[in-house]
Amino acid sequence: MKRTIRTTVLTVGALIAALGLPAGAAHADDAPRIDLRVLLVSDGGPSTAAIAAELTDDGTPFTEIDLTQSGRQVIDAGFLADTVDGRARAKFQAVVLPNDNPFASGSSEMAALTAYEQVYQIPQVDAYTYARPEAGLQYPAGSAGYSGSIDGTQADVTAAGKAGPFGYLDGTVPFEDNDPSVGESYAYLAQPAAGADFTPYVEATIPGSSAKGSLVGEYRHDNRRELVVTFVYNQYQEQFRLLARGIVEWMTGGVHLGASRNYFAVHVDDVFAQDDRWNSELNCTPGDVDCTDSGATADPIRMTSVDVDYAVAWEQSRNFTFDLAFNGSGSVDQREDNNGVDQLADKLVADKNDFRWINHTYTHAFLGCVQNTTVVPWVCETNADGSTQWVSQNDISDEIANNRVWAETNGLPLENDELVTGEHSGMRILPQQPDDNPNLAPALAANGVDWLGSDNSRDPQQRQVGAAETVPRYPMNIFYNAGKASEEVDEYNWLYTSRAQGGSGICEDNPTTTTCLSAPLDTSTGYTGEIVPLETRIDLGHVLSNDPRPHYIHQSNLTEDRIAYPVLNGVLDGYQALFADNTPVVNLRLKDIGTELKRRADWQAALQAGQVTAYRIGDAVTVEAPAGLEVTATLPTGTTVGGAAFGSAYAGAVSGWTPSAGSPLSLTLPATTASPSVTASDDTAPATDPAPGTRVPAGVADPVTATVTN
Repeated sequence: MKRTIRTTVLTVGALIAALGLPAGAAHADDAPRIDLRVLLVSDGGPSTAAIAAELTDDGTPFTEIDLTQSGRQVIDAGFLADTVDGRARAKFQAVVLPNDNPFASGSSEMAALTAYEQVYQIPQVDAYTYARPEAGLQYPAGSAGYSGSIDGTQADVTAAGKAGPFGYLDGTVPFEDNDPSVGESYAYLAQPAAGADFTPYVEATIPGSSAKGSLVGEYRHDNRRELVVTFVYNQYQEQFRLLARGIVEWMTGGVHLGASRNYFAVHVDDVFAQDDRWNSELNCTPGDVDCTDSGATADPIRMTSVDVDYAVAWEQSRNFTFDLAFNGSGSVDQREDNNGVDQLADKLVADKNDFRWINHTYTHAFLGCVQNTTVVPWVCETNADGSTQWVSQNDISDEIANNRVWAETNGLPLENDELVTGEHSGMRILPQQPDDNPNLAPALAANGVDWLGSDNSRDPQQRQVGAAETVPRYPMNIFYNAGKASEEVDEYNWLYTSRAQGGSGICEDNPTTTTCLSAPLDTSTGYTGEIVPLETRIDLGHVLSNDPRPHYIHQSNLTEDRIAYPVLNGVLDGYQALFADNTPVVNLRLKDIGTELKRRADWQAALQAGQVTAYRIGDAVTVEAPAGLEVTATLPTGTTVGGAAFGSAYAGAVSGWTPSAGSPLSLTLPATTASPSVTASDDTAPATDPAPGTRVPAGVADPVTATVTN
């Protein structure tokens, strides 16, 4: 039985003409041009916002139409397709909708989208939809379905999911339950409708039943393909972060601009030096400029040679490399105080090739303004005319160069274009120093420094300091002044409890602080019971977010109780349990992270300026981009560019960067890659009624704070 679009009855010829297709039957030479751009139709909800964030982070171009905005673009045949140089062009390779039909009953826009998807074989993602027969599923009622919270549920990737778009996952998808008092995930669990061509990719057990209900699945009908998602999410939740890659790969057929990988790097600061220890009676750290009790002893913390053996063994067991940010004067001082002996330095130098090394300046001096530490908090010294006194360019250069000489003398394999200053000093720090030390940039240039570590908590965007580029680093909430778990908990309690409970009151003064405590933690159990799980979740969230920024701790955290390792193991164990072997953690050094961030920034600028065009015709992908711009893409294994293999393997595909020379860049897909073709069919489907309203719990509309980065 032939069907007609409910609102606009079109003959086949009129439909083809409206969508820009050439008359007559389609041949190989008539393969349409499919632009590598996604159409995202949003409703202001968290699910479409999450997909938009994923596409943005990946560097995948998309056009967004917000249904809540008046005067928005109307979706019609002319908006979706046209003809270029006599060839039919589909302007979008995929369509993302808030649900399976967000338009009013009888919508001509839904009719246009339906026809477009049929004719050009364009897939559609239903970002969060009610389970119903129109989406290929039974209603979520009775023993065959469920509607409600799935907080804490462990979903499973089906065999079809592993063989298809979610093959990079190891098999399970845990749903967060960070706060039992807040609903974080709402879902409709249902089985395929009778007679529906529906393949579940991710499913979970229906409560009260042994049957499984779909959470993500593919519905094929009326010459269309839909990815049906029946749970709500935001961009920060772990379950979305795990599935986001597969959603993008499904909608693009594994051929798209942009790329995503999972990164984790850990910098260990102050190596060879020693860190002052937290004093639980003073609630400060003797030796720090803000701890003024002159009678207090510092009792510093410093690694031992045994800790180096432990670190090397740990690296080998985890296939992971630490980046050691070192201060050479720490060893010089140790030898002066111990008759020329420094077992730690001897051991680290002997094992130097087991680590990567970063210049952290010779003495860890503060390289910003000249500090006046007679007041708390400290302030910048000023000249007679009121101007700021700055540490000189010569002094900054000495700190860089002297540490470099020490490294060369001891044979450390140093990259001279990398630098992390002590306390990230020299760069702006609020409120005392709102500007960079003007002497910093010329000192960096004079010493050939191209990549400068910065503190992500106060300077999160990569920026230039003279000719150098910053590399923002995430501070892990493992304190530099703690070698023992009890010290970490005591300081944590001080920072994050109220004044009435003996704390600093920072949470009362700044309610947006995300690590506040309702009561002090037990110093004997609080670290492993509370701090480690929270910090692990935060750091793993960074890893799953296609974010290459490194994390940093201090050498004090690798000695005594070695309090860094439980968190690092938590991140890597958690990751290993979630991902297949073809999707390893990417462990880059500082300069490579900086290069990745810089390429991304340049790519995003070019996208926003409309300087990049890409399309596919059959097995050929063409990218037009400005000369010198590095082009990023994710493509099937076996893709070539200029006769050479493109990219490197990751998550079952190849991805990477390739430079544009200004002329069209041609990539050839492997012959086995299915290519879109046009379909001149009159079996057009009716535009269905809009999906019933879907529920968004508070924990999704407003993300639970446990997942917010520190």
